[in-house]
Amino acid sequence: MLSVVSAKSQKWQPGTFTDNKDNQMTGLIQPYPSGKGPVKGQAFIVFKSNKDANEMKLSAGELKSFTAGKDSFVVAHPSMGEVWPNEFDFVRVVLDEDLKLYAYQGSSKGGSGVHVAPGLGVGLGTGGFGSYAGGGVGISFGGGGGSRRTLTYYYGANPAELVSVTPMNFEDIMQEIMGDEPDVVDRIRAHQYNLGNINKLIDYFNQVKASHK
Repeated sequence: MLSVVSAKSQKWQPGTFTDNKDNQMTGLIQPYPSGKGPVKGQAFIVFKSNKDANEMKLSAGELKSFTAGKDSFVVAHPSMGEVWPNEFDFVRVVLDEDLKLYAYQGSSKGGSGVHVAPGLGVGLGTGGFGSYAGGGVGISFGGGGGSRRTLTYYYGANPAELVSVTPMNFEDIMQEIMGDEPDVVDRIRAHQYNLGNINKLIDYFNQVKASHK
């Protein structure tokens, strides 16, 4: 699984970024590049206008948002009481409803396998990425002492209001986000979903929503 995640994150994907002055550029983007970024404490993406163009590193502080493939990302910073490896980073917009669901993909060193860690959020890591901690549940994809990416879910009306999705608030928050689909809400109330299988819930919600179109 780590190989699949790493291969996808390093692959050039068609995309568009919007900078702080609302300028837009379309080309190819690496959403999770390796190496050192141009600004300390800020995540970055790599952009080129076409496959033969020069690469350009863009820090999170320069951007408002970007798309890469089918995914949309916005710039965010950790909520009060949390520390991320970067003060400015990107969160993926998982569900663009009135109350939005975001996913943050952090990094740490070491570990193996797939870990679901209730209460640890983006986990606790040290090393080249710094130390960080948060709430919610972190789902880690790792292997053999190498780097590990940890996925944490947040909700909020916008990226400035991020709050962790936790086992305690999971059902209430997901019912609020998905409240326009009664069948989905009924399944949540029946305890068919939790943070460990949230992707199945998201897929089902999108399937039901698409059936109305």
